[in-house]
Amino acid sequence: MNLRNKINLNTAVLFTVLLVLMNISIYLLFSNLVVNSELELASDEMKLTSKMINQNIGTIPADELLRAYLPIDGMIRIVRPDYKKAPSVTSLNEQVLRKRNVEFYSGEISEKLKIEDHIYAFNSMPIILPDGKVANLQITKSLDTAIENLHTLRIVLLIVTILALIPVFISSRVLSNLMINPVISMIKTMREIKESGEFKRLSLKEKSKDELFQMGETFNHMIDLLEANFEKQKQFVSNASHELKTPLTIIESYASLLKRRGLKEPKVFAESVDAILSESIRMREMTEQLLLLAKHHEQWNLKFTDVNLIDVLKQTAKGYQNAYNRDVVIKGEQSDSLFVFTDEQKLKQLLFIFLDNARKYSDEKIIIVVGKEPHGAFVKIIDKGIGIPESALPRIFDRFYRVDEARNRKSGGSGLGLALSKEIADAIGVRIHIDSQVSVGTTVTLYMKSKS
Repeated sequence: MNLRNKINLNTAVLFTVLLVLMNISIYLLFSNLVVNSELELASDEMKLTSKMINQNIGTIPADELLRAYLPIDGMIRIVRPDYKKAPSVTSLNEQVLRKRNVEFYSGEISEKLKIEDHIYAFNSMPIILPDGKVANLQITKSLDTAIENLHTLRIVLLIVTILALIPVFISSRVLSNLMINPVISMIKTMREIKESGEFKRLSLKEKSKDELFQMGETFNHMIDLLEANFEKQKQFVSNASHELKTPLTIIESYASLLKRRGLKEPKVFAESVDAILSESIRMREMTEQLLLLAKHHEQWNLKFTDVNLIDVLKQTAKGYQNAYNRDVVIKGEQSDSLFVFTDEQKLKQLLFIFLDNARKYSDEKIIIVVGKEPHGAFVKIIDKGIGIPESALPRIFDRFYRVDEARNRKSGGSGLGLALSKEIADAIGVRIHIDSQVSVGTTVTLYMKSKS
């Protein structure tokens, strides 16, 4: 049984059970009210009748007196303690009541009787006879009219239940369609993706913001991630095969040269080993960058916290000076704390990329300027190096793009550093702006936001 039919069946059964229980409760409640009302009415009539009979008994013959107060469908009689001379009058259509045993009661009685599938209200009340003795005035009244009304109510409730089931089944069908159609649409889209190999998304009605809409939105987001990762993997394979070809060719050439002349010529041996080592290091760095670029931002396990930008800059500058023996000067903000909301490790990685570019393409000291912004802070990394032509600025964040192929190859660049910096900046919410002039230098400005 598919999910649609399960929803139809379960919903219909649930509503049917609830409707039946509700109608049964209504019937039982109303039945109890009607019967009790009839018993109370019979009791009230009994009191009135006993009062009138007490006043007239002895002046009017008992049979005539009882006939005057005979119920339309019932029996009235006077019962003595000794059961002698018990006059009674019975309706023509209720002669079955005469078969009932005569019984004397010491007090008032009001109850419901069932005689041969008929329901009666029975009342007994003491009265004083003319001779001073106590007797029972007993009235038995048929409740068939009320019972027939209850039967009519039962039929009406049954018909109402059957008629109510029609909209129940229709509504359950509509409900199942409402719940299942997005799932069917999702299954259809997934099959189309499987058959065509192309990424497709669900068309969502933005009027609704319920769980079904959220499910569709999540599905589309998942497809976006899959497509982005798929494109990254394709790009990674293409870029890696293209960029690794050159260092592998160089390594192969020098290895062949080593094999032919390395043992005989120490100079060739040293040159070949240096070249192989250099290309191997560049290959390793390139592979690490490619692997990082191949990951989506959500796979980087970012941890956003309030980071003291001043401390991060001091640690980064000190580490860089020790590693490359280059002067890095921090200027601007004089306070010891300036907090931004970011991922500390990725921020350090971003700073290292731009410091490394400044080191490669300038020989003078590197200046870092830090300052406050209305909603955060900024960091400027300034070098007095060779600069970047204005025509190249729009493309510097493209993967494997090199302003000067020979110059970048010589410096060991792979064309991935700035592309990686753009990915990191987007992931941690940093905006990058670059100003550069040829033979003057380059200024990279990073804009960061505070938590508030």
